[in-house]
This record gives sequence, C-alpha cells and structure tokens, in this order.
Amino acid sequence: MFGMGRQRDELAAAMAALAEAETLTFGGVGLAGTMLPETEAYQHIEQAAADRPEQVRGQLERLLSAGSPAARVYAATLLTQLDPQAGQAAWERLRADPAPLQTATGCVLDSTTVGAYAANRLAES
Repeated sequence: MFGMGRQRDELAAAMAALAEAETLTFGGVGLAGTMLPETEAYQHIEQAAADRPEQVRGQLERLLSAGSPAARVYAATLLTQLDPQAGQAAWERLRADPAPLQTATGCVLDSTTVGAYAANRLAES
C-alpha cells in the first residue's frame, strides 16, 4: 500500500510540473541532449497513463483548460495516446487557441501558436 501513495505523489508532482511547462519538447535539447523538467514530467505521466488511464485522464482534461500553452499540447498528445477520439476532440478544441507556444527539437528552438500546432496535428491524422 505504501507504493500507491508514493505513485500518487509522484504523479501529482509530474502533473504540477507539466502544468507550468514553458517549452514543448519530447526529447533532449541542446548539444548535451539535456532533458527539461517538463519532458521528464511528460514521460512520467505517459508511463502512469499506461497503468492508471482513468486517473490520469481526468487530470489531463484539467490541464487542457488550466495548463500553460505547452501543458495543453502535452495533455492533448497524451489524451490521443489514451483515447484517439478524446485526443481528436482535444486537438479540435486547441485549434482555435492563439497562445504562443515555444518548441524545441534537439538544438532547434522555434515558436508557433497552440492553434497552429493543433492544426498541424489534425492535418497529420
């Protein structure tokens, strides 16, 4: 039973970190390939979602409304993995979001909007 409390605490900490994410990146950044705290939080939540999908899903729904721009995109990505229809609905909702979004892929930093990112994801599906 001790493990469940610890898992809940770790999930809560990961959700809190993701809620304040400043940059959207799914891997290491910079020459050293450093993992940002939001990427580590995303990966922790992704793993927790595989074990406890319903618990994680409710929290992801909240991030879609109350998280930072990067958190909203991370949440839609995770929802897509959990439930493709819910993910599609999340991307549709985010398509109208004009918030600026900072992205990073390796050493390349870029900026776009949440809406433009969502539109690209919808076009890919």
